[in-house]
Amino acid sequence: MADVPSYLAQRSDQVRTAWVKRFRPSLWTVDFPRPMMAAATVPETGVLRLDLDFLTRGDLVGLIWACEDRASHPLLAYATDRDLRGCTLAFEYVAGPGVMPIDAVNGAVLTIEGRNADGAPRVWYVRLWNYATGSPEAPRIVLDMDQLRAGFGEGGELVFAGDVDRLFISVVPAGFDGTPDPLPIAASTYVEFRAWTVSGPRSMLAVGDAFLPEHALRICSGYDDSYNLVPERLVEQWEALGYRALANHYVGMSHFYALAAVSGGRFEVSSGLCASAVAWHRGLLRAAARAGFEVILSLSFELFDENAPSAWAQRDLDGNRALTGWVPPSTLLSSCNPEAMAWLRGVASEFGQIAASESGRVLFQVGEPWWWVGPTGRPCFYDAATVGRWLVETGTEPPAMSDVRGTRTVAELSWLDWLGARLAEATGALITAVEQGQAAETVSHLLFYAPQVLDSGAPELRRANMPPAWSNPAWDVLQLEDYSFVTSSDEAGMARAREAVLSVLGYPLSKQQYLAGFVLDPRHALTEWPLVASAASAAMKRGVPETFVWAWPQVARDGFVWIQVDGSDDERGDTMQAVHDVRFPLELGFDAVGGPEFSTQVAQLASGHEQRNVQWAQARLTYDAGLGIRSEADLMSLLAFFRARRGRGFGFRLRDPLDHSSSPTGEAPVPTDQLIGIGDGTSLTFQLVKRYGFAGAEEVRRITRPDAQSVEIAVDGQVVAGWSLGPFGTILFEDPPSEGSEVRAGYLFDVPVRFAVDRLEVSLSGVRSGEAPSVPLIEVRE
Repeated sequence: MADVPSYLAQRSDQVRTAWVKRFRPSLWTVDFPRPMMAAATVPETGVLRLDLDFLTRGDLVGLIWACEDRASHPLLAYATDRDLRGCTLAFEYVAGPGVMPIDAVNGAVLTIEGRNADGAPRVWYVRLWNYATGSPEAPRIVLDMDQLRAGFGEGGELVFAGDVDRLFISVVPAGFDGTPDPLPIAASTYVEFRAWTVSGPRSMLAVGDAFLPEHALRICSGYDDSYNLVPERLVEQWEALGYRALANHYVGMSHFYALAAVSGGRFEVSSGLCASAVAWHRGLLRAAARAGFEVILSLSFELFDENAPSAWAQRDLDGNRALTGWVPPSTLLSSCNPEAMAWLRGVASEFGQIAASESGRVLFQVGEPWWWVGPTGRPCFYDAATVGRWLVETGTEPPAMSDVRGTRTVAELSWLDWLGARLAEATGALITAVEQGQAAETVSHLLFYAPQVLDSGAPELRRANMPPAWSNPAWDVLQLEDYSFVTSSDEAGMARAREAVLSVLGYPLSKQQYLAGFVLDPRHALTEWPLVASAASAAMKRGVPETFVWAWPQVARDGFVWIQVDGSDDERGDTMQAVHDVRFPLELGFDAVGGPEFSTQVAQLASGHEQRNVQWAQARLTYDAGLGIRSEADLMSLLAFFRARRGRGFGFRLRDPLDHSSSPTGEAPVPTDQLIGIGDGTSLTFQLVKRYGFAGAEEVRRITRPDAQSVEIAVDGQVVAGWSLGPFGTILFEDPPSEGSEVRAGYLFDVPVRFAVDRLEVSLSGVRSGEAPSVPLIEVRE
């Protein structure tokens, strides 16, 4: 696999730092128990706003300052500093209706978690009203960290602010009593912290000041993972890491909707969006617009199971709800349930109106719509609404399918086709709902998650989950996502996905977008992020107009950084190449002298022993081609070639006179010369390599510039066809070699090199007298 343009950063990689005010409004987070909802935004300078949706008498929201920054990307995190002494935070506190008054017994409280002066863990509760001046409706709160005392009264224990983990400003609804009982009237309200100031000798923090060049990779985000963050913070960090122009935002499956109490203490979705989600998404779109981003809003058929009405869920033959593998689980809404689809269309319409008012153009994605099939192949096609509609339309019972895998009967195929038509009908209605009621342009996007649809063990499932009605031009943009194929190195699956979008659904590259990622488990970061980056880079090379990494929470968690190469990583638009695909004149090159070079540090100890540090895993070749200059014609040829390469500016091919064949002995190549991989039944791509030495201590050299006409491939000793030569010496099979098979190759090859100098010193008289000029060349790593 070619080197991928990314790496995983750590805090120690912060090259530059700046200063930020401690307690900066955009760096706070929120937390709260279900079923309530809250969102923090920074609507203007010096204002931190909490939008609140209180539902029970036990609801409590916390506005949190963490002394260790675990929410930022490592290159942008603020320094950990637990000593708050000498620091004063002040603000005006303004609460809306339905919030417990600040001067009440359960009014706003500052919780301080940390350790006392002796290092013992300690939690202090500080009543904010004790530090207020003015009226309870709009008091001014001044919190001098050196003077705070715990308890309800003013004479409590003095807080030790020298070793703090976090601050937690808690707010509860009027009528709070700590029970889970529903409030008589649910309250959508707010608290604003205005005229926010921080002062004192410890009021500044060092913060990572990375600002990467703009690049072509786009960012995805998700509300369920970022609802607790201030949206302005997200956009600021995206921009700092080089993301620009376009972001894809999944509105989630569990936090955006309004809820209402039903029997048994359960809360289910009611009409539309909750106030907190509206405020947060307006904040995101405004911040994005200021930074020059457009945002694709994504809504799926997935819903947090705890809040989904019973009749709305897809079900299997035994009546079990469709449940995903998330903890706690989500379910999938039935495309045939009229109430569920009406609710979903209402939500889509509201998001469309928000986007139109904040952005002027609506980019809307229907995300991952499908009929759910669990890991055992058991389909969820049998909810009452779906079965009832089939009965009405056909007069027959649908065929009973306990496993969708393998071959299917004619009746089952008709059932699957009908289900696909219902899915297409429901997804199309969502876009219609977005378009109606507002005059802004709408660009429709369909997210096609290939691993769920193109399961090789269930080939007929695509009838239900990839309906013909989705074919071009039904959608303005078809977005392909295949992350589990990517992270499992299933190249055959990735190829099936590309073929399905291009040939079956008929979307040309100009109408496609690609979503690469994500890395679910941080323990797999080092192995899976390079696969994600490689897939993203390959999509750009194929000419896909927009490529995204999924998703921001994992990008920030693992420190993923996309690297801009040679001024632009967008290889679609480059007119200049780092290596010109031309060969150094053979008559000059075959007299070149040189060979492999390693970089090794050797430390000689007093005992006479040595410690050696091998810095390069592979040799780098150097040459001097001056010996090939024997005539005036040779000199003219060299000068012309040097000028065309702009000196050191561009590389070129060199045929190494001593090592240009896959044969270990330098003889003519044969197809079984070099082992380039072992088949696993899914991998389609293999890298040409040449091996030197013996097993256990061999050098494996990537061959990036083979002679295309000379390459032959053998699988288990038999020469095969059905493959093509890709960039940088990659072999792409049409069908994956079988598991355990030996894939071998024979070829001739060149070395990618460049001139090692920008100035050639040559003399016509020197050439005439037989003096050889110096023409140093050095290998280019690809």
